[in-house]
Amino acid sequence: MSTAAHDPVHADAPQFYCTEEPHPENGTLLGFWIYLMSDCFIFASLFACYAVLGTRYAAGPSPREVFDLPMLAVNTALLLLSSVTFGFAMLEMAKNRRGPTLAWLAVAGALAAGFVALEIREFAHLIAAGAGPDRSAFLSSFFTLVGTHGLHVTVGIVWLATLMAQIARNGLDETNRRRLNCLSLFWHFLDLIWVGVFSFVYLVGVLR
Repeated sequence: MSTAAHDPVHADAPQFYCTEEPHPENGTLLGFWIYLMSDCFIFASLFACYAVLGTRYAAGPSPREVFDLPMLAVNTALLLLSSVTFGFAMLEMAKNRRGPTLAWLAVAGALAAGFVALEIREFAHLIAAGAGPDRSAFLSSFFTLVGTHGLHVTVGIVWLATLMAQIARNGLDETNRRRLNCLSLFWHFLDLIWVGVFSFVYLVGVLR
């Protein structure tokens, strides 16, 4: 009489390895916070450079002569409103409403694009007036600091457009929610940096 080979001990033995790569909860957000901290060091260095070089005009124009505060007020309002509308998008995401989420994201992206357009217009005007980054240490540090922020905003707009396409195709699944949370942190971080730029560079420069 034959018996089928069966080893219940080995059949029920525990496995001591993972067959799939685990994704730790909130691991992406933690990594993104670390990235934002590194970005803080970059902007802190640029602010420090401007603090040292911001009064070295080399017989060139001073901030009072080149800054247009009314236009800068409009520019600031555009960026801050984009942050508010992004917050509305996050509220709609929490309600799992894809259409309104995409609508508010589109408004936030349009406002940020307006901000970048006005910043490019400001740079073009300064360069045409002979106040380019090679004119003085003040203008070199100014163009570097403000341009780096503008580059970050541009990257954010591209990221936003890409994420909107993914949400339109795949909906508000767990992956897109995690990505949108990271973009939200990035978006509001840039707003905080701009408040510092507007206050320290523009307002202090004009009042100095």
